Amino acid sequence: MPSVQPLTAEQVRPYCDPAQFAFASTADIPDLPGIVGQHRALRALQFGMSMSANGYNIFVQGPAGTGKSTAVRQFIQADAVKLPPADDWIYVYNFQDPGHPNAMHVPPGRGRALHADLAATIRQLQQTIPAAFEGDDYVKHREKIIEDLKADHEKLFGQLTEQVEKFSFSLIRLPGGFMLTPVVGGKPITDAQFEQLTEDQKDKLRKLREKLQEQVDKTIIAMRQREQQARSEMAKLDEGVARFTITHPVNELLSKYEELPEVIDYLKALAEDLVTNVEAFKTTSKDGDLAAAMQVAGTESIMRRYGVNLFVDNSDIQGAPVVYESNPNFANLVGRVEHQAVMGALITDFTMVRPGALHRANGGYLVLEAMSLLERPQAWDALKRALKERVVRVEEYAQSLGLISTAVLEPEPIPLNIKVVLSGASYLYYLLQNYDEDFDELFKIQADFDDRMTRDPEHIQEYAQFIAMMCRQQNLSPFTPAAVACVVDHSSRLVADQHYLSTRFRDISDLITESAYWARSNGNELVTDGDVRQAIAEKRLRGNRLEERLRDEIARGTMLISVKGERAGQVNGLSVLSLGNVEFGTPTRITARTFLGRGGVVDIEREARLAGPIATKAVMILTAFLSGRYAQTTPLSLHATLVFEQSYGGVEGDSASLAELCVLISAITGLPLRQELAMTGSINQHGDVQAIGGINEKTEGFYDTCVALGGLTGTQGVILPRANVAHLVLREDVAQAVAEGRWHLYPVETVDQALELLMGLPAGELDDQGAYPPDSINGRVVAALEEMHDRWQAAQSSDEEEEEEEEEAAAKPEEAGDESPAPDDEPPVPDLPDPDPEPDEAASHAPRSRASRRP
Repeated sequence: MPSVQPLTAEQVRPYCDPAQFAFASTADIPDLPGIVGQHRALRALQFGMSMSANGYNIFVQGPAGTGKSTAVRQFIQADAVKLPPADDWIYVYNFQDPGHPNAMHVPPGRGRALHADLAATIRQLQQTIPAAFEGDDYVKHREKIIEDLKADHEKLFGQLTEQVEKFSFSLIRLPGGFMLTPVVGGKPITDAQFEQLTEDQKDKLRKLREKLQEQVDKTIIAMRQREQQARSEMAKLDEGVARFTITHPVNELLSKYEELPEVIDYLKALAEDLVTNVEAFKTTSKDGDLAAAMQVAGTESIMRRYGVNLFVDNSDIQGAPVVYESNPNFANLVGRVEHQAVMGALITDFTMVRPGALHRANGGYLVLEAMSLLERPQAWDALKRALKERVVRVEEYAQSLGLISTAVLEPEPIPLNIKVVLSGASYLYYLLQNYDEDFDELFKIQADFDDRMTRDPEHIQEYAQFIAMMCRQQNLSPFTPAAVACVVDHSSRLVADQHYLSTRFRDISDLITESAYWARSNGNELVTDGDVRQAIAEKRLRGNRLEERLRDEIARGTMLISVKGERAGQVNGLSVLSLGNVEFGTPTRITARTFLGRGGVVDIEREARLAGPIATKAVMILTAFLSGRYAQTTPLSLHATLVFEQSYGGVEGDSASLAELCVLISAITGLPLRQELAMTGSINQHGDVQAIGGINEKTEGFYDTCVALGGLTGTQGVILPRANVAHLVLREDVAQAVAEGRWHLYPVETVDQALELLMGLPAGELDDQGAYPPDSINGRVVAALEEMHDRWQAAQSSDEEEEEEEEEAAAKPEEAGDESPAPDDEPPVPDLPDPDPEPDEAASHAPRSRASRRP
């Protein structure tokens, strides 16, 4: 009888005893104080938060739903409040180079104050400057300058007129100056009168006119110099009035921000520019005064330069800033320069520069999703560049790619002091580490979140506290101790291990919420274990349509599966189908055929290119096992085929290699295999059975198949690797069937144990002579292989004799009448076949003899 005993119900499912909980419901226990089961990741986060050196940014890796985001948020918020607030950042007009706005940092809150103060000052100046230039003193001084200018002009004009009239000439005012004209009888000479003059008179008039013109030119120059002097006096008057008007409000700002040198320098430059552009403040718009309104509109571009772009405002933040950017594209990271359409053209200035997440998180923390970051073009490169250079530049996306050559606004780069936390799947971390040479330099902290934790009393109690916290946060009904125990058992099932609990609390949260719903639907004030079981069953029902469809096809006989009787060369393997987040197991018929030859074991799946590399490797391993055990003295004269029947997709993995070996041995010996047993497990070259994945789904899949094909007989079950016993967390109905002896699980460690269970015979061990008992399974394998070898040798000998006879017949000379040709004679031409004969369909399908296939 087989030496392997079936597992007990206690071995196939862990059981959480509700009696260990000292509460009537979760309403009686406190909330969970922190993150559970992630000591490695939490230590890494704590270390990373404490390191201020360059490059100690953090990559948080791990499966989804393990609490990565919650842990990061808690750690960052707790650390951020301990840090000093970050400075405000502002952009101001660069009076020396308008295309490169200046960036300045001020203490938190001072940026908003400066923005408001400067806006108020400009509004004040827009009122006081026009009033100052409309005051009596200014008007009197201006009028005096103008009157003095007029008086001087009249004096110069009078002197010039007197001198011209002495020589009988008169001055005529023209828009561009003066014109000299000879006078006769007090009237300008006419052309007719001029023509009546003699040539000497005409020449004399010309010379006299040229002489007087020199005097006119000197007078015009003197008048223009006087005008320039007047303008200078007017400019000095305007500058004096402007300075007097501007100085007081600007001095107030200077005294208010005297501890900020950058602001002081800016305010001084601003005051000088205000004086220079005081004309823009003189215009005041009046109702109905369209010309004045248009003039004011034309000065708006000048007025904008005196504003402050409050780029980053940290006045309302307690501690260091924390920014979570859900859409980390290029512009959202490094900022952008906006444009405004004005009369069909796009314009911009320093007030349209907008910050990115790096600016807003400067001096604090920036949290990003790694996948979202890598999906956005140029975003990863922009982040790396900012972290490496320790500055962040606002630039256009097209400009960063070199796609535009037009003049653009280039704001001054801002120094960067930031800690970046990336969160993503583990494979992203290892991909970046392997393929990006800058990654290790920039992200030196790895916070690795696990998807499981040990199942011990401490963690079980913390599970109860987590459930209590969820119930309070979401206003759910409290759980009974039995309901908590049911959640704990399901948690072990999620990780498929009796000794661990799941740390994917998102899945646990869903179970808690759904259980509370069914409790409310069932009219229960507390959530019971029955409500939890119903939530688990309902979730399975929502996703098992295809599983039921496949099970129905097996029950109808469309998919051929036998769960009773015996048959040689046929066994029930087990596989797992994954459809999104739904996984279920199903049996698959595996068959083998053997015949004479030296082709070895042929995997039909591989020949059809349906087998993956691991499945191909598994077949090679079982071939090596056969050769190593049964071909030490006699070579294998075997040609065998293996196939997964009714499999129309790819096959991957090595979990069927144990079944493939057993069915192959059955085909060799002709010993039948029990169809009531399915099996799973991989093997090595020594025949040891190794652990596989999906053990719960596979076991339950065959259980459901047996139920669908007429119910349990009491002898059905699954052969599985003993190494997988700790991974068994079966459904309660399956565990109950095991307890009642209607379903059996046989853990095996070697191929021999599996063969004994399937064939009901001892596997047999080598005796002192190196031989297996003839009635054992191994003895029958050896006998069958030796018989096949003998038959193969006999067939080979027969083939060789036939070939020798054919060669001798071909070498005999022909009968009398055939003479050898003379050396100089041409040999007779033999009859040649038709070069293009009609195909003989019957001959083309006729079987060929063994000798015809030999080379």
